[in-house]
Parts: sequence; C-alpha cells; structure tokens
Amino acid sequence: MKKSLIWIILIVVVLLAGFLVTIYLNRFLLPWSPAYKTVTPYVPPPGEQRPTATYFSPSPATATVEPDLFWIDPALPELLRSQLNLPVSLETTKQLDQATAAIFIGNEDPITHWIYVLSAPFPTVTDGISSSELRATWQGDNNPISGRQPLLMTEEVLGVLSAYWGEPSAGAVEVLPGDQISEKAWQSRPSLAILPFEILSPDWKVIKLDGISPLQKDFIPEDYVLAVPISHSGSVLDDLQEITSNRDPQKLTTVVMTGVTALVRATAWTMEAEGINYPAQDIKGWLKDADITHISNEVPFANWCPYPNPSQKGLKFCSDPRYIQLMEIIGTDVVELTGDHFGDYGPEAMLYTLELYQERGWPYYGGGANRQDAQEPVLLEHNGNKIAFLGCNAKGGGYATAGPQYPGAVACDFNKMTEQIKSLREEGYLPIATFQHFEYYTYVAQPDQIRDAKKLTQAGAVIVSGSQAHQPQGFEIKADAFVHHGLGNLFFDQIYEIPPNTATAFIDRHIFYNGQHISTELLTIKFIDYARARPMTASEREDLLRTVFRASGW
Repeated sequence: MKKSLIWIILIVVVLLAGFLVTIYLNRFLLPWSPAYKTVTPYVPPPGEQRPTATYFSPSPATATVEPDLFWIDPALPELLRSQLNLPVSLETTKQLDQATAAIFIGNEDPITHWIYVLSAPFPTVTDGISSSELRATWQGDNNPISGRQPLLMTEEVLGVLSAYWGEPSAGAVEVLPGDQISEKAWQSRPSLAILPFEILSPDWKVIKLDGISPLQKDFIPEDYVLAVPISHSGSVLDDLQEITSNRDPQKLTTVVMTGVTALVRATAWTMEAEGINYPAQDIKGWLKDADITHISNEVPFANWCPYPNPSQKGLKFCSDPRYIQLMEIIGTDVVELTGDHFGDYGPEAMLYTLELYQERGWPYYGGGANRQDAQEPVLLEHNGNKIAFLGCNAKGGGYATAGPQYPGAVACDFNKMTEQIKSLREEGYLPIATFQHFEYYTYVAQPDQIRDAKKLTQAGAVIVSGSQAHQPQGFEIKADAFVHHGLGNLFFDQIYEIPPNTATAFIDRHIFYNGQHISTELLTIKFIDYARARPMTASEREDLLRTVFRASGW
C-alpha cells in the first residue's frame, strides 16, 4: 500500500512539470521565434509597382598603385627598340630620374651586345687595324686605311657610338642616309664606314679590329671594340621577353668554295712519298671549319688506276681510291663534278666514284649517273640558310659526257639553269652556280666567262664561281650578286707550269646570315711544291690582291 502511494505521487509530479513547461514556452519564447510568426505578404495598391530591395555590399578598400616607370635610352637602335614589348604594368618616361627600370647603352649590367662592323669597299687590300687606331680616328687622327677621310655612318650609328664613346671630334665622321653610304665609300676609296652587322652586303670588306671579325665563328662580343653593350636596371625587366643581339650565331653559315682538285700526276706522286694528307696540312683548318665545304674534284677514282707518274705526258687522269682520305680529312660536304676529266676512265670509273661519294653522304652536282642526275641541284639548309648548288661544263663536247643513260659531267643548258635558279629563289634558296669554263691563263676574266656568268646572276644566282681556272682571276660585284671568275688550283701540280700565276690561288669563304649572302672573305694560298699549299705571307697576299683587283677594273 505504501509503495503504490509513492508511484502515484511521482506520476503527478511529472505531469505537473510538463504542464508548467508548455505554459512557459507559449507565453514567453515562441512568440519571438520567426518560425512562429505569421507574415502577411505586401500587396501593392492597383497601378503601383512592387518595391525592389537594394542590398549594400561594402567593397574592400582598394589601394592606389603607381605603375612602374620605364626609361628607354633614346640612342638605342630602332631594331632593338622594336623588340621591347612592354608589359601593361610598365609606363615609359622621358625622365631617367623618375624611372624604376631602364634599358640603356653601357657596361653596367649587359643583357646583350649590338654589333657594328668597320667596313671598306671590297677591293681594299688592308685586312685590319687596331682598336686604338679606330678610337684615334674617332678623335680626329689619321688611320692606316683612309687617312684623314671621315668615317661614314648613319645618324643612328653616330648616336649609338656617341653614347658609348662620347662625341667624335669635328670632321671625324660624315653622316649619310643608309642607302648612300656604299656609293660614297666606293667613290672615295680608300674609305671606311661603320655599319650595323645585319646590313652587311658583298660589296663591303669587313676590316678586322685587333685581329677580330664578327664574321668569325668563334667571335666573342666582349673582346670586340665595336660590340656595344646594352644594359638594364630594375628587376621589372625580368618581365620582358629576351632581347636578342643583331648578330645571332644560330643564323650564321659559312661556305668555302675551292678551285681545281686533281689528285694525279706529280700531286699524287708527292702524296705517295709524303702521305695522303700531306697536301692539306697547312690549310686544313680553313677547309674543315666551314659549315659547308665545296670541292671540285675533276678526276674519277679507279681501282685499276696506275701508280702516279710525275712526268706523265697525256691528259688522261684517274686517282687511286685511297686518295679519297684527303677529301675526308678536309671536311668535304658537297662535290662538284663539272670537270673536264671526270669521263677519262669511262663509265665504270665514274659510277664507282659516285658510289664512293654516296657511301660518305656527300651530295654531288654538275655531273652524275646520267644527264638528269647531273642537272639536279644540291639543296642544303644550315642555321635557317637555304643554299643550292648547281653547275655545268661550258666546253661541252667530249668534256661533258652525261647523256640520257650515260654518266659524266653535264654540258651547260642555260635555259634550264636559269629556270632552275628562278624556281630556287622562289623557294627561298640562295643559288651558288659554278662553271667548268675554258681555261685562260690570265688574271682578267674573258668575254665568254663574263657573258655566261651574267646569264646566271640575272636569273638570281647570288654567287657564280669559276672552278676551272688554274690561276686566280678577277671579280664582279653587282647588286646582290658576287662573281669570282677563277679561284686557281686547290690540289694540283702546276706550280712550275706558268709561274708565278699558277703558284697562287684563292679559297673563298662566303658568309650567309638570316637568309642573305652578306660577305665574302678571300683566303689566299701559295704552293710550295707539287701538292702542298700554305697561307700566304702578308706581302705575298698584298701583291696578289692588288694584281687581281686591278684585273677586275678596280
């Protein structure tokens, strides 16, 4: 009885507590809850638009940022300025003291070098002067080439060099429009001009400074007095694209052209006595260092070729196949086959010779397995420069045996060659045309040589080179065409035949840059025996240059 009473009391207490909690919620808490409230929608009177609520969202505070100010040296070359694609964060200023970044002429922090070239008209004998002599000329003194004649240059070049060297002395410089400098220089020879590297052309000779030329493959700008440093300040320049020089070694190509090679008779006899590579030991570097080395080998190789006889009377020639080693060590890249003697030992020897070249990856032209093969140009590309070689034998007849199904040198078909040259130019190639012409033992080029060269230059050949001459011959330079009518022998035994004419020769080093033929360097050699040539001494070179320039009408 007692336990039942306790349970009844507990139940009553629980029920009473729940009742009191419900009253509290309804009276004090629920009326303030949004979920509890009843919202009556607003209904606008007839004709009145429902109001639109506008909510304000405060923007974060924006700081005012001043743009970076960039100063560009007004003396900078226009070609360099055209590379400056400035980021939007930069604004230019004309006040250097206000700038946070700058690009200017000076040595403070070089990012590149702008290359200039001391140049003279092509038929200039002197090869170089010292940098101190050039600086003295800037200050009004005489120089070894043009005496007191002023240095020729454009207004832009004057501005760059004045910013770098200081103003020249009065009368030391003559300013001309760029298209008038070459004509002025040729009219006032001996003369000197300072030109930007990228506008060089074959009518100029590059004059070395302290023995350094920008045409050299191992050129180091920091060692060259006409390499103008372009510097910068301010880390903001890190946002700019790379600024490149006007001399990019990745756009440069050197092509070496040579004259007669005939590894026969006394030349071959000397090679047997002194070693196969003996003829090239003093000039190998000139040949091997070129990007493209041209060799005009007139004679076929034959396994049955007799032992060489230095007193051989006839003019039927062949070479022992072992002698091809000489062509390998000088770095042969392309072989000309226009020579008179390619067919001397018949079709078997010619086809065998072609196999030897093909095994070594040497393309050939001007001769071949048949006429069509012989007329095909050799197409090469190096550092973006597209070079084409094509050639022919101007004598024809028995000297040019290539036929529809017969190997040999190919006779000149000028209609076909001119069409080929025009087509190659349209395709972006720079054609080099070579001749096996009639041999004239004269420094002066003969009328038929001049006539035939003109046909090819008018078609668009940038270089015409005479491979047949056994002695040096003259030049022509017209517009963008360079003609050397005869280089003389490279490896042949005529040293004692008509001395001193046949004892000297040229190797022509042509420079191509950014799709243009810009310069030619004349390398001069003298034979010391039947096989071996060496570089000329300074006095020997001066004599030869004066003689051949005079024969060219200069």
